[in-house]
Amino acid sequence: MNPEEREELARLLPSPGEPVLTSDRHDLLKDLLMRELTDEQALEPLDIATAPGRRARAPRRRFAVIAVPLAMAAAIVGAVLAGSVGSRTATTDTDAVDLLNRIAEVAAAKRSVPVRDDQYVYVRTQGSIKFSEKDIRILREERWAPVDGKRAGLLRTTVLVGPPFRHRDPLSAYSKGTHDTTLSRDPNVTTFRELQALPTDPDSLLEKIYAGTKGEGQTRESAALEKIGDMLPDATLLPELDAALYRAAAKIPGVSVVTDAKDYTGRSGIGLSFKERDGRTVWVFDKKSLDFLGSADEALLDVGVADKAGGTPAA
Repeated sequence: MNPEEREELARLLPSPGEPVLTSDRHDLLKDLLMRELTDEQALEPLDIATAPGRRARAPRRRFAVIAVPLAMAAAIVGAVLAGSVGSRTATTDTDAVDLLNRIAEVAAAKRSVPVRDDQYVYVRTQGSIKFSEKDIRILREERWAPVDGKRAGLLRTTVLVGPPFRHRDPLSAYSKGTHDTTLSRDPNVTTFRELQALPTDPDSLLEKIYAGTKGEGQTRESAALEKIGDMLPDATLLPELDAALYRAAAKIPGVSVVTDAKDYTGRSGIGLSFKERDGRTVWVFDKKSLDFLGSADEALLDVGVADKAGGTPAA
């Protein structure tokens, strides 16, 4: 296919929206919809805790767009086209690499947080889910993940903007209010102890990430960046690994500086965008402290350690 034909195809397809629906969200929505079609009983809002077949590929949930099949197909085709072009034209911005290395130095200088196996890593984020052009729900999520991965965790979702709860609504888990979901043990989820075991040499770390994400994403670089982004919140408790992740990201071509970026809640900062991510996700950092604030799609509000699921993290 020549460039003119590729452009014409991309123009004809509808916009896929941002961000893209991830596998765990897709599985969860599919389970809920199938149960609605086959079960005569009303759905309870907390039933998603035991939805069969639900899996989480990565340690972090991603806020997502839920689109119709045609839009999803457009997203896939658009991703392939963007990936095929981006991987050939990605170049290195020395200012962005310097910024990543400065962020790494700041991260490495932070105090390491002692964590016991019987504790939970607490992460609080805010973002939105787009079900349609007229149905965009704003939510805050709190996650308590067991440090050793051997116990159940907890996901608490507070829908700030959304419709009231309605019986037999397959999307009742995203109705206005607070909903708790039990996070069962999953071998596909990276635990805090597994993060601790990762190499802190940037080259070795990047190779391990490439190996662990083989076959995922548009390119191996885009898959690696997705994985690094997933690990950043938890890694703030591990200064050496946190620094290594930023230094590893600096080795991936196509990074550029966004001088005036904002996270989902509107906090201003300096951003980093990657060509391999097609410019869709910008990592945002506080301009003074260089602390990670999240992205335009998902704001990182807090990270800490709690003694129990649902408990308040230590200050």
